[in-house]
Amino acid sequence: MTLVRPVSAAAAAPSAPARTASGSLAVPGARARVALPSRIYVEGKHDAELVERVWGDDLRIEGVVVEYLEGIDDLPAIVADFAPEPGRRLGVLVDHLVPGSKESRIAEQVGGADVLVVGHPYIDVWAAVKPSSVGIAAWPEVPRGEEWKLGVCRRLGWAADTRDAWRRILASVDSFRDLEPALLGRVEELIDFVTG
Repeated sequence: MTLVRPVSAAAAAPSAPARTASGSLAVPGARARVALPSRIYVEGKHDAELVERVWGDDLRIEGVVVEYLEGIDDLPAIVADFAPEPGRRLGVLVDHLVPGSKESRIAEQVGGADVLVVGHPYIDVWAAVKPSSVGIAAWPEVPRGEEWKLGVCRRLGWAADTRDAWRRILASVDSFRDLEPALLGRVEELIDFVTG
């Protein structure tokens, strides 16, 4: 006589596929692809670190390199130097890309079929991290003319060291769920553009 043992629901259910921090299906054992000639440029180091934190696994599989610009004041010259063309696309993520801003005026100077400039409405990529993920009720209002990051640190009672503040913010990001939709959509759009 063969004994049949009941299988628990947990044991019977197939395990859910692993996901990357961006929510994509993970590809276990996948190696990084040789970098494509296309690139994604972001404004600064914090932007690049945040993109790496959430989309890094996906970007390595796709062969997409993210570079930071240290601001976009020289974007037209940077785009000209990059020389986008079919198969060598350039996507650019801009902070505070809202109508009438300095950033929007600069972004309007570049374009073409192989260049895509998108942005989010936040003054800095810090604010694209959900306040609840950082453990605060909201990002504080900082008056115009005051350096935003230092103003945030002062109002939150953090030390006036933006490097420490950024480490704290970045450590609070585990996945796309920790970011605002206005940033998520723009990064996904750039990835689709440079890999399309």
